[in-house]
Amino acid sequence: MNCLDPESNYALFLEIARLHYLKTHRSFQKRGVYPGQPPLLFALYKDDGQSQAELAQSLKIKAPTVTIMLKRMEKSGIVKRVQDEIDQRVMRVYLTEYGRKLCKSIYKEIQCIEERMFSGLSEEEKSMLNRLFKKIRDNLKEPMETNTR
Repeated sequence: MNCLDPESNYALFLEIARLHYLKTHRSFQKRGVYPGQPPLLFALYKDDGQSQAELAQSLKIKAPTVTIMLKRMEKSGIVKRVQDEIDQRVMRVYLTEYGRKLCKSIYKEIQCIEERMFSGLSEEEKSMLNRLFKKIRDNLKEPMETNTR
């Protein structure tokens, strides 16, 4: 089998990723949340009051990207930014009450999508799939060799 075959592992993986993206994007869009925002929501739900720099570091995204996301989320009433009392240069980010409710709603929706994705699989199959996903992830984390042709 080659990667051009629609039944190849590569093609199936891409189709699953696309379907998952479409399903979550549609669900988030109904709530006024953009695809990159849930990880930021969850990070604040777990540890509210982080600085923008801390969020960028923990989410492994660039600080300007966080700034743009926060502006949009602040405009929607999901988060609020407050100057740090000790260091006036630092902006702390907090979830609003609406943001907390939204975060819980998104989390429930993700759980529903996960249940649907893996329905019909036994616990043993889910465990095996988890191990395989971890292997794939680790393979992709390895440095890519440059093609020297």
